[in-house]
Amino acid sequence: MNSSEETAIAILGWLANEPELLGRFLALTGTDPSSLRHAAADPGFLAGVVDFLMGHEPTLLAFCAATGTRPEDVVRAHAVLSGPDNPGDF
Repeated sequence: MNSSEETAIAILGWLANEPELLGRFLALTGTDPSSLRHAAADPGFLAGVVDFLMGHEPTLLAFCAATGTRPEDVVRAHAVLSGPDNPGDF
């Protein structure tokens, strides 16, 4: 597992402790709680986890404050997981 994947897993773990955000994420992705562990093995899903956080700066900053993660590490994970053909909006 690379550092970008580790960042995405950390985001997912943080979301698990934020019921309102987790519910929103699950609704947007169409994923149910019972399939999260399996989905987390999919790089495309991990890209979606990071993308979810990148889409709302207050949520990004809340994650970073709660976990001690630097925002630029999340940006880097987003770029790596999204790939060169899908750079995202940042």
